[in-house]
Amino acid sequence: MRINVMSVMVDDQAKALRFYTEVLGFVKKTEVPLGEHAWLTVVSPEDPDGTQLSLEPDEHPAARPFKEALVEDGIPFTSFSVDDVTTEYDRLVGQGVRFTQPPTDMGPVTTAVFEDTCGNLIQIAAQKS
Repeated sequence: MRINVMSVMVDDQAKALRFYTEVLGFVKKTEVPLGEHAWLTVVSPEDPDGTQLSLEPDEHPAARPFKEALVEDGIPFTSFSVDDVTTEYDRLVGQGVRFTQPPTDMGPVTTAVFEDTCGNLIQIAAQKS
């Protein structure tokens, strides 16, 4: 068994697609229209056949209160692996991304947390050698 798709709930799929591709650097894998929304996934360009990230509409009544509670408590919804957190932090800050936590030494990993413009906090993390 392996992870095939994970989801992040977004308030606007078009805005999310722009942010996750143009800012973060993912590439669109799948877009299947489903009425008002779509089955919309992105992948890492480094692993195009790897785990897909579904940009899932946050239309369910529980989704927005859940997301708001996580943000209020400063809890990232998900985490992405990077080679160097400080380098990625600098790149993203240069593109206007707002961080709620700068690069921070957490023992075996370094992490940073940013807002994804779609109602989520997202963590980036790098394992130390």
